[in-house]
Amino acid sequence: MQTIAVIDYGMGNLRSVAKAIEHVAPGARVIITHDPAAIRSADRVVFPGQGAMPDCMREMTASGLRDAVLEAAASKPFLGICVGMQMLFEVSEEGDTPGLGLFAGSVVRFPTGKVGADGLILKVPHMGWNEVYQARAHPLWQGIADASRFYFVHSFYPVPKAATVSVGESDYGLHFVCAVARDNIFGVQFHPEKSHQAGLNMFTNFASWNP
Repeated sequence: MQTIAVIDYGMGNLRSVAKAIEHVAPGARVIITHDPAAIRSADRVVFPGQGAMPDCMREMTASGLRDAVLEAAASKPFLGICVGMQMLFEVSEEGDTPGLGLFAGSVVRFPTGKVGADGLILKVPHMGWNEVYQARAHPLWQGIADASRFYFVHSFYPVPKAATVSVGESDYGLHFVCAVARDNIFGVQFHPEKSHQAGLNMFTNFASWNP
């Protein structure tokens, strides 16, 4: 039986993520854990995040999980969600916070005062359902139609230095990257656990992904 670890460093919608994975992968053992040894021994790792990036980075470092996260991201199927994806980059404008540096690039804030197609000023944070356009094929998109809607809650988004790592994009007053991938790592700005069938399909794909 494979083990899928959901990393618990004190920040994130952990229970919803774990329940969604349990639903689509009943043959897997899904654990919510803050134990570095459990993360190292897991077959797959999910790295959620919710709230402010400075808080998330501080809690992850204080919990002693930083090295285990870096090892997991280097060696096994790894899914970063929301701030868990933002933390994979070099730096965030939010508190000028250094990230893990696994992807070259930065995380920036949506500009204020942007006007949408309906003429209304777009609110920050970007909150609610939005279309995700698949920038290139990837096993985690299998069975998910292009322009499927996913649920977002965020004020910041990644700007990768290499366009090739972008696998998903969306629009909110501007075109922005909302999914990145390289080797065994896949990261999304949206919340699959809140995205109904499209999100469940993504978790299904992750549970069987062999990069």
